[in-house]
Amino acid sequence: MNKVQLFFHHIFKFIWNLIFVVSYPILATFGVLLIAVTWLFSALSRLLASLRGKKAAVEEIETDWKELPGTNGLLEGKVFKQIMFGPTGFQIRRKDGVPSVLHDYIFGSKVKFIETGLILEKWNATDSKDLPDFDICLYNPDEDSLTVLTNIKCFDWHVAEVQQKELQFKWFDGIQGGEVSVAI
Repeated sequence: MNKVQLFFHHIFKFIWNLIFVVSYPILATFGVLLIAVTWLFSALSRLLASLRGKKAAVEEIETDWKELPGTNGLLEGKVFKQIMFGPTGFQIRRKDGVPSVLHDYIFGSKVKFIETGLILEKWNATDSKDLPDFDICLYNPDEDSLTVLTNIKCFDWHVAEVQQKELQFKWFDGIQGGEVSVAI
């Protein structure tokens, strides 16, 4: 290094050290204040929690069976198989404990409550390479009967229209769609 470069090197080194020495107490003070404010709010939270009083501990018994939405409290399900990035298959039973034909099959999570019963998606296979292969069924809880209405080989289906004696299903598999009308 020549003398001019060495002179600028020492000047910039001095300026850098000066900036560090001047800013370090400011940064350290900010850190200490942040820790103090966090500690203060934590102590205040503990104080308020102790003033609220103790609640009786409620022990919840966790089961795998959960009430299925859309069944008006009639059915509950337990996860049988979760297809990665796909649907979940459930074992279904009646919530009132009555033995049912539903124990023998695996169903999807789509449930539609209509006047004559429940529309369920019964899986014909549980292996992911064989899916989708569903029977759309009507479950009559009064007679405990499961009637197959139609077969749909598509994940995306819904009940389009419910009439007196006819149901209309629409489906779309990503390429093509269709409609199926079924007499009840």
